[in-house]
Amino acid sequence: MTKMIAGQALVKVLEDWDVDHVYGIPGGSINHTVEGLYLERDKVKYIQVRHEEVGAIAASADAKFTGKIGVAFGSAGPGATHLFNGLYDAKMDHVPVLALIGQVGQSVMNTNYFQEMDEDPMFADVSVFNRTVTTAEQIPYVINTAIREAYRQSGVAVVVLPEDLTAKEIDYEPSKTPKTVKNDFTQQIDPKVVSETVELIKNAQHPLIYAGRGLLGARDTLTKFSEQFNIPVINTVPATGVISTDHPNAIGTFGRLGTKSAFEALQQTDLILFLASEFPFAQFWPKDVKIIQVNNNPFDIGKTVDVDYSVISDAKAYLEAVIATGETRSDDNGWLAANQTNKKNWDAWLDELANDDSDGLNPESVTKKVAELSGPNDTFAVDTGNVSEWGVRGVPVNQNQRFAISGLFATMGFGVPGGLAGALSVPEGQAWSLSGDGGFSMVSQDIITEARYGLPVINVVFSNDRFGFIWYEQMETKQHFYGVDLTDADWAKVGEGLGAIGFTAKSIKDLDDIFAKIKNLQASGNKKPIVIDAKIKQDDPVATAFMPLDTELYGQDTVDAYAKQYHIDPAKQPSLGQLLKEQGNIE
Repeated sequence: MTKMIAGQALVKVLEDWDVDHVYGIPGGSINHTVEGLYLERDKVKYIQVRHEEVGAIAASADAKFTGKIGVAFGSAGPGATHLFNGLYDAKMDHVPVLALIGQVGQSVMNTNYFQEMDEDPMFADVSVFNRTVTTAEQIPYVINTAIREAYRQSGVAVVVLPEDLTAKEIDYEPSKTPKTVKNDFTQQIDPKVVSETVELIKNAQHPLIYAGRGLLGARDTLTKFSEQFNIPVINTVPATGVISTDHPNAIGTFGRLGTKSAFEALQQTDLILFLASEFPFAQFWPKDVKIIQVNNNPFDIGKTVDVDYSVISDAKAYLEAVIATGETRSDDNGWLAANQTNKKNWDAWLDELANDDSDGLNPESVTKKVAELSGPNDTFAVDTGNVSEWGVRGVPVNQNQRFAISGLFATMGFGVPGGLAGALSVPEGQAWSLSGDGGFSMVSQDIITEARYGLPVINVVFSNDRFGFIWYEQMETKQHFYGVDLTDADWAKVGEGLGAIGFTAKSIKDLDDIFAKIKNLQASGNKKPIVIDAKIKQDDPVATAFMPLDTELYGQDTVDAYAKQYHIDPAKQPSLGQLLKEQGNIE
């Protein structure tokens, strides 16, 4: 045993779990946890953020990028409440995060002391584990248990730490129990389930895979299954990269952040394999489609949409069992080929937008340059709003790149903290953050954090002086445009003032010049963050939740009106129905 303050013992437990950095801001009620970080500073890096919200979001992004637990702390009262946004992001997207919460000393608890709050009920809803320690000696044990529970239940663990306890000297002995973070047994799938679902797949004319985050890390398995059974793949937005974004069978995402190819595939499918997801918008899928849902959480089966066949299983194990049958499904009817063509046409249209700045800078021009400069290990943190659409449609996740977004919680301000996390957790890659000017303004102060720690994150701001996503909703519901306009700012100069290198782009030529300079900066070993203020035009991005481009389904007048609104040439974007008809697939 070794004598040390409990705050230092706490940090040693983090070391045992391979935690190498922690976010937070010091405060009177958390100071001896910070002292522990100082004493263990050679093993665990303390990252001083400028807002606890940024620290908590970054911790969630750490977990999304790596699967490893993210850690953030806040002092009693406001420091603790500032963490909620990031903790709810982790809760909603089911990733492991540890929140260390300061509390006033035990002798003044329950006396209405300065910044004292009853913190247990505050964190009850957001957490899978929530404890206030009562002795200094139990702190290492409780932290160890909290981390285990965060991994086991894929959620937020909260430990409240009275300051006088973390300051007390204790005898510390490391736990020798191996630090396991997931089950390593092989799951056996019921052969009857395999044979019955294989028959459903083989008998379907237009089967479709809908893949969620639970299949991240199983790209090879999903790809092999898709190829063996000739089935196109749609993925949820948070699952971007679950199949390589440039694979011919990958046809994009569905909904406001989606693609024409994914929308139209859902209109023509007769069987959906709903894999490893709790996609909240499944309720908007066509009602006459058969659904096989595979999920390892029984509660998620049928939660968002009624299903015809349920499989309670790890989705990867299920796919491996189906692959092992050696069965296949031919594409004689051209279903897969038509979907592949539809996606190619869509990509060609996006490329046309990227190459045209005759009427102002298109966001697609920006993401095209990002894609050209990005490397095989890069991380992309994408904020909430219209920027989510541009990021999902434009960034490449086709090698070892990693993608993170605020999925179900969908908080604005995710981009900058996510970029910070990417630079710390995946230092072998270039970290990118993509934000709208609305989301960037919420967290822009933490560009100074990137500068402080020499993290050359490339922060791209899509600046169009509006809350674009909400502007669209007000337009759709025929409201007055109110509260959605934003006062413009020079975000490049803001970045410079916070220690970054700032650039402003208003044209494709500007982008070419800027990205050439960035490439030179990278070659010279630049350690400063970069802020690119891309002044894009205010056009609303094409709405893909409902894309009436099939005259047989929606009529010529509807197709013409939609095509005119979004500058789409129907001759270059034939509907999936037309493509299928050309193959003799449908009457």
